[in-house]
Amino acid sequence: MVESATPPTAGQLYSIFFVNAVPFIAFGFLDNFIMITAGEYIECYLGHFITLSTMAAAGLGNTISDVMGITMATYVEHGCQILGLKQPQMAPAQFELKSSKRASSFGRIMGITVGCLLGMCPLWFMEENQEASVPVPVPIAVVTAETEEEKVVLN
Repeated sequence: MVESATPPTAGQLYSIFFVNAVPFIAFGFLDNFIMITAGEYIECYLGHFITLSTMAAAGLGNTISDVMGITMATYVEHGCQILGLKQPQMAPAQFELKSSKRASSFGRIMGITVGCLLGMCPLWFMEENQEASVPVPVPIAVVTAETEEEKVVLN
């Protein structure tokens, strides 16, 4: 019976795409922003007290980000309702069509991708790790000349 429903119009498919993309932009932004900020904070401050690798700090930052994401999901959804984002008026069978499901999935994929890229903005403001940017001195072999002829060749 799903296939017997009238296909949604291009405008309805765009609306499905857009309504699904916007919340995921917010989720992606918050997730990456919090993960990067928390991971950097953990590495800089907690890493001084305990031995903690960069990847371990990133993992802990991701855990904090996930917990915050679950907590903020209600607020993101409420914000989308305030913006007036609503699914288009369609029959329930139309939402079950492959075209509608694809539009929904593509909206979520594009939304989370854009949100994650935007959520990387803390990287612009972070200072480079001074320990990593200091060049390591390279040992130079010193050759000494024992005779006057060798001194001339070396110079």
